[in-house]
Amino acid sequence: MDMDNIHRVYFIGIGGIGMSALARYFVFMGKAVAGYDRTPSALTRSLSESGMQIHYQDDITTVPHPFLEQGTTLVVYTPAVPSTHGEYQYFLENGFDVKKRSEVLGIITQQPFCLAVAGTHGKTTTSAILAHLLLEAGAPLIAFLGGISEDFNSNFILKGNEVAVVEADEYDRSFLKLHPNVACITSVDADHLDIYGDEEQLNQTFGAFAAKLDAGGTLYVRNGLPFKGLTYGLEDDADFRAEQIKVRDGAYVFDLVTPKKVLRDVVFKKPGRHNLLNAVVAFAMALEVTQDHGALAAALQSFKGVQRRFSYCLNSPDLVFIDDYAHHPAEIAAVHQAISEMHPGKGTLAVFQPHLFSRTRDLADDFAASLSLFDAVLLLEIYPAREAPIEGVDSAWLLDKIKVADKKKVTKEGLLSEVANRAPQVLVTMGAGDIGQEAQKLKQELAYAN
Repeated sequence: MDMDNIHRVYFIGIGGIGMSALARYFVFMGKAVAGYDRTPSALTRSLSESGMQIHYQDDITTVPHPFLEQGTTLVVYTPAVPSTHGEYQYFLENGFDVKKRSEVLGIITQQPFCLAVAGTHGKTTTSAILAHLLLEAGAPLIAFLGGISEDFNSNFILKGNEVAVVEADEYDRSFLKLHPNVACITSVDADHLDIYGDEEQLNQTFGAFAAKLDAGGTLYVRNGLPFKGLTYGLEDDADFRAEQIKVRDGAYVFDLVTPKKVLRDVVFKKPGRHNLLNAVVAFAMALEVTQDHGALAAALQSFKGVQRRFSYCLNSPDLVFIDDYAHHPAEIAAVHQAISEMHPGKGTLAVFQPHLFSRTRDLADDFAASLSLFDAVLLLEIYPAREAPIEGVDSAWLLDKIKVADKKKVTKEGLLSEVANRAPQVLVTMGAGDIGQEAQKLKQELAYAN
């Protein structure tokens, strides 16, 4: 990819979280950027406000004319876009340089010292913590995140080009395009079985990712996973671990044990043992760039979080309202653990929007088990994303499997009244579709009512 000859970059699916970070990167590099997405969103509005031309019809005549110049335009697409997409086919058939998002990301991050965060859960928060730690330590950093960091209000950070932090996405085996110097694997649970077929193939692909490490590179692995590397954990025998964990004023206070020293009374403010694990491995990876243990420990305390990762919409004595991206049974169970630990004894109403028909079908019993942990459950219809419906797979089918007395399938239009009728002490909305938009509507109405 000859950056000198590229003057314009056109994105097919520009509103995706990973695509939008790349779009911001090319703007910083002085390139003209435009793109297509299926529907407007907060992300596409933000990109438009920064000067990018975005349209929402699959129609080559709506592409700004300069971007139809074959020799100087790079076309980047996301695998979520179907191969039958009209614009995608036009650029392919007319000899444009067309690259998948993961390939472009791999090229950009090949020269810097690259730290890659992989895992079926936890990679967005871990990469955001890692980027925060390194920036606080003064590292010349470029970062591509899978969520909007509350510390930077962005999913893209450019404070230099010597160190890169990147979220290594397993979907469509995208992370095999990366060339990390340091990597971690946070988790490997059954997911994306529409791509992998079974868990064995998923595990093998994570093994292939680990093998992508440069010679002399370091792999960090959550204790118990079947990969060789330095381990991290909680209250166990891992190489890096949190011990003497306490909850104080809504934050974790713990001792952080490393192979070289023990840091006492470290503070981390994001709820959930899963997030504490993310903090431990982010700290360990940051030590590959700087050995200033004290500065990194202080930076852990100041980390604010990532939007829609256990984000408090409201937090009052009468109502705690949390919004989370959780869309896998293991993530839902982790959210329940965090609520139970931070708000013990309070009844919790869970509102869940399943994401993808295939994921719902493949993990239905696990979804039912994790949702049954809550006191009451409201289910929205399945968010289809890139998929067509699967006969017999819908929210009513999933609802029947949930072992909770107070459960109901609801519409978006009826959600507020259902929540108000139950008057929960704790409300949590979860899902990877458009439920985040519904959470914002609920926040406005419930804040006014309370």
